[in-house]
Amino acid sequence: MPWESNGGGGGRNNNGGPWGQAPGGGNNPRRPGGGNTPSLEDILNRGRDQFRGGVPGGRWALIGGALAIVAFWALNSIYTVDPQEVGVELRFGAPKPELSMPGLHFHLWPIETVERVTVTVNQTTIGSAAAGSRSSGDDGLMLSGDQNIVDVRFSVFWAVANPVEYLFNVRDPEDMVRNAAESAMREVVGRRPANDVFRDDQAGIEAQVQDITQTILDSYGLGVAVSQISIEGAAPPAEVADAFNEVQRAEQDEDRVQEEARSYANTLLGDARGRAAALREDAAAYTNRVVQEATGEAERFNAIYAEYVNAPEVTRKRLFLETMEEVLGGSEKVLIENGANGQGVIPYLPLPELRPGATTTTTTGN
Repeated sequence: MPWESNGGGGGRNNNGGPWGQAPGGGNNPRRPGGGNTPSLEDILNRGRDQFRGGVPGGRWALIGGALAIVAFWALNSIYTVDPQEVGVELRFGAPKPELSMPGLHFHLWPIETVERVTVTVNQTTIGSAAAGSRSSGDDGLMLSGDQNIVDVRFSVFWAVANPVEYLFNVRDPEDMVRNAAESAMREVVGRRPANDVFRDDQAGIEAQVQDITQTILDSYGLGVAVSQISIEGAAPPAEVADAFNEVQRAEQDEDRVQEEARSYANTLLGDARGRAAALREDAAAYTNRVVQEATGEAERFNAIYAEYVNAPEVTRKRLFLETMEEVLGGSEKVLIENGANGQGVIPYLPLPELRPGATTTTTTGN
C-alpha cells in the first residue's frame, strides 16, 4: 500500500511514515504501542517552517493584499448620483432619513447600501392602442353611463415625490400607477355619457381622473405625484364603429333639424314682435293725437267761453255764422233774391238741372 511503501523499505529508508524518521529511532514513545506517526507539535513546527519559506515576497505581499482589500472597499463605499436621480442610503436594510442629492457620496459598505430613484416625470400610457405598453388589448374598453362601449387611450404623467415610500411601500410602483389610473378612468367614464368622452367634456374627465388616481395612490403610500391625465384618443370599438357612426349622423341630423326649426321660429317670432311693436307705436301715436286734439278743443272752448262771458250776443252770432259756414261751405246752392214784384227769377227756369247731380238750396231773403 502507499502508506506502507512510504513507511517501510520500499527503496527508501523512511521508518517515520510520510513525515520521515520519527525522533529517537523506530518507535515513538509518545504514541501508545509505538509506530512512526508524528506528533501534533511536529506537524505545527513543520507547517510554520514551510509557510515562512513558501510565501513569495513575504511581508510586502501581505501589505499589497491589504491595500487591495482597502481599495476594493473604498470603490464600493464611494458612489455617485446622477442629476435626474436621488439616492436612498440603507443601513442594515433600513432607510436613512436623509436623501443623497446628485453628486459624489460616501457610505460604509457593506454595512450601508444605496438605492437610486429617478425623479423625472414618467409617462404611463393605457389603452388598446398603446404601442409598446404592457396593456392588454381590452384595457381601453370601458362602459359609459349611457350603456355604450368606448375605447379610451390616455396617458398618466407622474413623478416620484417620496423616494422612501416609492421604494419600500409597494412592490411594483409603476404597475400600481397603471392600475389606479385605469380604475379611476373606468369609474369616471361609467358615470358619464359617451359623448362627454368623445368630445364634449374631456377636460372635466381628465381632472376627475387625476384627483381620483392621486387619492388612490396616497392611500397606498406610494410616494408618487400625478401631474396630468391626458386623453389621447376615444372612439367606439371597431366591431360597432359603423353602427355608432350611423347613430352619430342621425343625432347630427336631429340637431340640424332642431336648429332649423329654432331659426324659423325665431324668424316668425321676430316678425310678430315687429308688427306688435308697430301696432303699439301706431296706437300710441293715435292716442297722443286724440289727446292733443281734445286738449286743443278744450282750450279753444275755454277761450270762446271766456269771450262769451264778456259779450254773449256777439259770441252767439259768431258761433252761428261759423257753424253755417262749416255746414254750407261744401254744398252746391243757388241764392235767389226777391225782385220788385216778389217774383225773383223766371219760375220755369230749370235751375236744379243746370249742374247735374248738384243739390239746389233756395234761400229767400226778406
